[in-house]
Amino acid sequence: MAQQKLYAGAKLREIRGRLGLTQKTFAAKLGVSLPYLNQMENNNRPVSTTVVLALAREFGQDVTELGHSDAERLVTDMREALADPVFSDVAPPLADLRLTASNAPALAHAFLALHRSYRETHERLASLDEALGREGAQLQPSPWEEVRDFFHYCDNYIDAVDQAAEHFSYAQGDARTAATHFFKSRNISVQLSQSDTLRHFDPHTQKLTLSAHAPPETRTFQMLLQIALLMQEPLLEATLDLARFQSDAARAIAKIGLANYFAGAAMLPYGAFLNSARSCRHDLELLANSFGASIEQVAHRLSTMQRPGAKGVPFFFVRVDQAGTITKRHSATRLQFARFGGACPLWNVHRAFETPGRFLRQLAETPDGVRYISLARDVSKPGGHFGAPLRRYAIALGCEVSHAPALVYADGLDLGHDTAFEPIGISCRICERTRCHQRSVPPLERRLTIHPHSRDLLPYEVN
Repeated sequence: MAQQKLYAGAKLREIRGRLGLTQKTFAAKLGVSLPYLNQMENNNRPVSTTVVLALAREFGQDVTELGHSDAERLVTDMREALADPVFSDVAPPLADLRLTASNAPALAHAFLALHRSYRETHERLASLDEALGREGAQLQPSPWEEVRDFFHYCDNYIDAVDQAAEHFSYAQGDARTAATHFFKSRNISVQLSQSDTLRHFDPHTQKLTLSAHAPPETRTFQMLLQIALLMQEPLLEATLDLARFQSDAARAIAKIGLANYFAGAAMLPYGAFLNSARSCRHDLELLANSFGASIEQVAHRLSTMQRPGAKGVPFFFVRVDQAGTITKRHSATRLQFARFGGACPLWNVHRAFETPGRFLRQLAETPDGVRYISLARDVSKPGGHFGAPLRRYAIALGCEVSHAPALVYADGLDLGHDTAFEPIGISCRICERTRCHQRSVPPLERRLTIHPHSRDLLPYEVN
C-alpha cells in the first residue's frame, strides 16, 4: 500500500511562528531551499522526510504532532454551521471546506465565531423582543461558547497547568495529602457544613466550607479547585492572557475552567494515571478506586491525556442530560460532537439512563467509515438528603476500534464482522445516511424527492 503523503503547512507555519524564525532562517535550519519551504507551508508540496528528521533533530519537535491538526474538527464544525438554513442555497462543497481547514484555519475559526454570534443574536431577537425594545439593551456573543471552543481547540490539554498540578500532587505523595498540607501550612481551616453549597471560601476568616452531603471525591476535587485559585493565580492569569478572550465574562468562566482542570490533573496526576490506565487496560472502576475519584472524573481525565511525547489512547468524552443536550464534550479522535442541540439518538449514551449502574458497550460506525468502541453509563448525582434534587446525566467514553486491545471493555466483542457495528452520526443536518429510521430533518447538500402516494421510513427520498 502506498504511503500517504503528509501535508502539514499550517503546522509548519505554527512551529515557525512559535520559534520566532523567518522563512529564510527556518529553511536553512531544515536544510531546504526557501521556495521549497514556502511550497510546503502552503500545502503545495508534502512535508519531506528530510524536514521531519530536521524538526526532531534541530528543534526537539514531537513529529507525531505533524499529522495531528484541527482540520477534521474544523471541517465538522463548519459543516454543522453551514447546516443552518440561512446557508441553504450557498453551502460550499466538502472539498472546499477541507482546503479552508488545512490552508486557512484562522479564516475557518473566524467564520465559526461569526456564525455563533449570528445564531445567538437571532435567538435573542426571537425570544427577547420586549428587552430589545428597551434603551441600552445589548447583544453579546456567548462567553460560555467562547470558553468551550478554547478548550476544544487546545485538545482539552493545557500543558503548563497539567504539569503544575502533577508537581503539586507528587510533592506530598497524593492529592488528598497535598491538599491537607496546603491548608494547614496556610492556616486555613476546612469545615463541613449541612448546606447544599459544595464549596465556599471566606478570605477574611480564612475558612473553607465544604458540603457534608457531597461524596468524598467531590470534596477532594473542590479543595484542589480552591487551591488552584489561591496558589496558581499567576499561572492561571498568564494562560488567560494568551487566550485573549473577548469579554471579561469569558475570561472569568475560563479561569474557573482552568482551576477545574488543575483539580482534575492533581487528583489524577498524568504520569501515575497514564501508567495505571495502561496497566489495567483502562478499567474505569479500578482507576476510580485506585485514585479516590468518581467514574466521571476518571473518564473526563482519560480524554485529556494528550501530553506531547507521552500521549495516551485518544478518547472522546461526552456528558448528556435526559433531554439529550450535551453538557460536556471533548474529542481527541476524529469523532466530533454537535455544537448545537443533542447527539445522535442511535448512540448508546442515551440508553444508559435505562440501565443505571451498568456499563453499556457499543461498536459504532460514523458516515465517514471510521469505527469506534463506545462505553456509556449513567452518572446520577443524588443531593445527599431527602428532598434534595437528583441530577441525572449519562457519560460516554470511546476511541477508534484500532485501540480496542488497550481496552478491557473490548473483550468478547465481535470486532471482525461488519454487522456488529451500528451506524451512528453527529447531527441529522450533516449526516449523509439516506435510510436512518431516526432522522429528524433532511441532510444538507442532498436533493429530496417527495412521493405523495407512497411512504417509506421517511416522508421523502434522499437522493
